[in-house]
Amino acid sequence: MSNKKVLISAIFATASVFAIAQSSTNSPYTRFGFGDLSDQVFTSNAAMGGVGNALRSSRHINPINPASYTSVDSLSFMFDIGFSMKSSNYEENNIRSNARNSSFDYLAMQFRLHPRIGMTIGFTPFSTIGYNFSTTSYASNSNSVSVTNTYFGDGGTNVVFGGLGFKIIENLSIGANIGYLYGKQEYSTTATLSNGGDYTITYRNLRAKSYKLDVGLQYTQPIGKSNNITLGLTYSLGHDLNSTEVVGTQVTDGSSYTSTSENTFYKGYGIPSNYGIGLSYQYKNNITVCADYTLQEWSKAKLPNYAGKYNNRNKFSLGFEYIPNMIGRKFLQRLSYRAGVFYNSPYFKIPNDVNATSYSDGAREIGVSAGFGFPLSLFQRKTMLSITGQYINLTPNTNNLMTENRFVLKIGLTLNEPWFMKWRVN
Repeated sequence: MSNKKVLISAIFATASVFAIAQSSTNSPYTRFGFGDLSDQVFTSNAAMGGVGNALRSSRHINPINPASYTSVDSLSFMFDIGFSMKSSNYEENNIRSNARNSSFDYLAMQFRLHPRIGMTIGFTPFSTIGYNFSTTSYASNSNSVSVTNTYFGDGGTNVVFGGLGFKIIENLSIGANIGYLYGKQEYSTTATLSNGGDYTITYRNLRAKSYKLDVGLQYTQPIGKSNNITLGLTYSLGHDLNSTEVVGTQVTDGSSYTSTSENTFYKGYGIPSNYGIGLSYQYKNNITVCADYTLQEWSKAKLPNYAGKYNNRNKFSLGFEYIPNMIGRKFLQRLSYRAGVFYNSPYFKIPNDVNATSYSDGAREIGVSAGFGFPLSLFQRKTMLSITGQYINLTPNTNNLMTENRFVLKIGLTLNEPWFMKWRVN
């Protein structure tokens, strides 16, 4: 029991440090919308292209579909924690730059409450924002004085959730996650003249908090003695958030503010309804193949003064996992080999000019992923170390806009503790 307490304390302490110190992204595209969306993808799912609607496994946690919680082993108490390291390369008009970031991704635990009920408690990001870049151009009616605009954004939203999965009959499970969504997003633009003088700061700070509800269903149809097919359905409720937005302008000489104008707006934001469907095929415990489609109705979400500037987001994912022999004597036989591909259509639009008189669709996202699951013996327990590599390309739908290439390394640790085992003494 002492080892368990030490292990749990270490996990929560590490998670707290990363949650406070993380710098999770540095992409100018996060200036639009709610930023970079996380989709509740854990390291093992990410290696398979982010699938999860129809994925069932007793070896790791899958919050994408809460109906999967019933797959947890009756003797297990699982912990899952994940981190990421990211290197991003940008190119626009033959100008290149790069950035590196790291982040704490998620923390979750899962256990069985009843032979038909599995429970999960966790923390995941909902969206992240991070950018810092500048543009310089001549001031209006001047060929000698230039204006440098520095754009800065930081923050995001997170979800703390609890979920239950209930097995209605042997092959049919339903589930639900109820969570608390909260966060702060800060945006600012600083205009500086080349000939000195006062500079102007335009800022927008958004705070949001509300509930988040996700439900799911999974039905598994056995085919013979060695095969089965699982159908997964998911739905996330779209609704208005309890939000406060502060918009203001400050003029300063660097030491004091000469003037400030500020307005506060309430309850002006919402999150969209999501619909997901997935199919998975499993051969024994060796091969799993999954395909997912998810629709996010961002065009119907409440976003003040942004009508018509958001699209529905379509996500397609395909992935597989291969385990040669889960109980094999050789280490390589017990490894999990994973790979996947995915495509996300842009949910935000980008202004075509400074005055934002017209808009074009944002950057589409195409990615490939691969990874391994390494079975370890830690504290004489079943432990899985998952390592996933991703290559993601973001390409805008119009010319002369920035192209972004991301290289992401994800590390996840799943501890499978047999807490409910009854020991016999001879």
